[in-house]
This record gives sequence, C-alpha cells and structure tokens, in this order.
Amino acid sequence: MPVVNYEQYKKMLENARKGGYAYPAFNVSSMETANAVLNGLAEAKSDGIIQVSTGGGAHASGAAVADSVIGAISLANHVHLLAEKYNIFVALHTDHCNSKKVDSFLIPLIEETERRRARGEKNLFNSHMFDGADIPLGENVKIAKQLLERCAKNEIILEVEVGVVGGEEDGVNNEDTPNDKLYTTPEDMLTVYEALSDLPNSVFTLAATFGNVHGVYKPGNVKLNPKILRDGQAALKAKYGDDKGFYFVFHGGSGSEKWEIEETLGYGVIKMNIDTDTQYAFTRPIVEHMFTNYAGVLKVDGEVGNKKTYDPRSYLKSAEKGMAARVVEAANDLKSAGKTMFGK
Repeated sequence: MPVVNYEQYKKMLENARKGGYAYPAFNVSSMETANAVLNGLAEAKSDGIIQVSTGGGAHASGAAVADSVIGAISLANHVHLLAEKYNIFVALHTDHCNSKKVDSFLIPLIEETERRRARGEKNLFNSHMFDGADIPLGENVKIAKQLLERCAKNEIILEVEVGVVGGEEDGVNNEDTPNDKLYTTPEDMLTVYEALSDLPNSVFTLAATFGNVHGVYKPGNVKLNPKILRDGQAALKAKYGDDKGFYFVFHGGSGSEKWEIEETLGYGVIKMNIDTDTQYAFTRPIVEHMFTNYAGVLKVDGEVGNKKTYDPRSYLKSAEKGMAARVVEAANDLKSAGKTMFGK
C-alpha cells in the first residue's frame, strides 16, 4: 500500500515535525516525471509527496483536451499503480488551486474521491491545496473552513496559504507583489488556526510566507526570513499551549540555500515544494542528448537521421534519471532520506 491512507499520512506529518525533517513534494506533469519522483524517493529510502497543479493536470491530458481535472485523475491513477512497485510511501496532493478554480478543479477532484470511497476504494488524492492568497484573509479562511469540513469527511488533508509567494509559476504571476504581502504575520497565522482547528477529524497544513519566491534566482536575490515561522509557532503556543503546533509548508524552495532549509526545519516545516529545480534536472539531459546527437535527431540534407537517437524513449530515459537524482538530493537536504515508514 505505498500510496498512504489517512492515518499513515497523519503519522508521516507528525513524525516529520517531531523528528525535525520535512518531506519533499514534487510537481509532476507526465508519467515520466512521476516515475522519476518514485525512482528517486526509492533510491533515497524516503517517503514523499507527489503533487499535480492545474497546469500540470492540463498538460497531462494532452494539448487537444487540456483538462486539468482529467489530467490530474490520470496522473493520480498512474501513481497508484506504479507506487506498488516501490518500497516507500507516497502521498498524492494537488498544488496551488486559487479561489477562481475551486469549483472547476478542487471540487471535481474531491467528488471523484467521494465516488471512489462509495465503491469501497482508496482516496484518489490524500490532500489538496486551497491557495486563498488572491483574496482577503477573512474570505480566505471562510472558504478554507468550508473545504476542510468536506475534506475531513473524506479523510483528506487540506493545505491552506496565507500571504503571497512571489515570482511566477504555472501561469500565475506574482512578480509585482508588494513586499509586505510576502511575509505572513503571527496574527494571520492565529486567525487561520482559530478558524480551522476546531473541526472534528480534520488536519490542515499551512503555507505561511516568509519571503518565498517561485522560480530560482541567483544567491542574494531572494530575502527569506524563516524566523517568521518561529514567531508564528511561538504565538500559537503562548495562546493555546505548548502541545500545539503548525505543520508548515515551504513554497518556492527551489534554489534555496541549505542553511535556510535547515533553519525552517527547526521551526516546523514538514513539507517543501520543489518544481523549478526538478524541471531543469529533467530538461538538462535532453539538451545534452540533442546537442550530442544533432545529426541523428534531424533529417537534414536528404539524410534519414538515426532512429535510435530521435526515438523519444532514448532521451526521456535520461531525463527521468536526471530528475531522479535531484529527488535524491532533495531528500538528503530535507533529512527525510533513510526514514521511510514502509515496512515499519
């Protein structure tokens, strides 16, 4: 049962918080990228999270269909099948669904899980993200609470975001976001906790922003302030007791310095999203293949090329290996390597 159930997923999160490590969460948009994540996690002996965005789902359904829901379902079903071949646990998650796409993306996927559960089958996805950073905080937590109530009934964990992750990803551009919006306050974190924590049988994770930016930048260009997370945890414990704590999610993690990552682990980060770095790790071997086999992949000047080099399987295998190696690196950075719950 390598795709976790609800109790196993909750245990994963609690183990990470107590153990001072985090799970790498990788966006996938094809069978090859999903396979790369499974391969890399297995090599690292690390549990992890495979996630699909609206854009990733649309891509997976093909250019002619471009349906985010169909693509997400297709990728999730693929992971359910292939994960059985690996000795690690994975959770399936959807990434960055903003308020405008709740009805067209998030709700249909929750409904798909409801249909599966009615047939006695496992959940399609283990968790979903509602990104309400594009609306006022009051409206954000109101929608989050409604979603969490429905998720809890179906043993789904909900990820919520307060504050804005800068940069551009998946067609959403936040490059011009004012600096103050990039840093979540302890007061805002408490507002989320107070709205969501009293729902029975519910679990939520919080993507609080501390200067995070999607994409990758040269050192010094992104000003992270992880102590915002420390202050949020302190505010929660001061008001509600030392046994309380947030499950924090680190967005915009590509290109972060290792010391910055390690600092966030001490403040309760249990999940870090990685997309830009793995995109490059997947593409780099393809570029090398094309440059090295230029004459073989093109039919120029009446030549026939070399089928062995323009067969997509030849370079996609290399791409999968390149991405898998970056997955291993991420597990090592987040200290999840060697800590799989599988078989325990």
